[in-house]
Amino acid sequence: MVLDAYASANPNLVHEDVLQKSRDACYKARDAFYTCLEKESGKKPTEIASVGLLYPKECSLSRTEFVKSCRSSWVKHFDREYCRNKRVQRLLDDGDERKGPMSLPQPYTFKPSPST
Repeated sequence: MVLDAYASANPNLVHEDVLQKSRDACYKARDAFYTCLEKESGKKPTEIASVGLLYPKECSLSRTEFVKSCRSSWVKHFDREYCRNKRVQRLLDDGDERKGPMSLPQPYTFKPSPST
């Protein structure tokens, strides 16, 4: 396979960004950025992140640290996950009839007309 060929060609190569210390730094930067997003949620988003995520300028520093600390594929994944969770939460908090348990139509029971 391709992965086997890559591994055999580079046996001593260690990707530092997947080690525990680097993952912890990535998660810490991620949490700081999304905490800033929640804290500054009342402000108008002016900056664009990956996958169409918008954020206010006040969170630019934490976003830069987040992008610097994590792999780009991880940043995209976390952004998608955050957007998906916000979308689901918005649907659950929505005030219309879609909220809560669904009311299904009652089953129709056929009653034959009396025959004479």
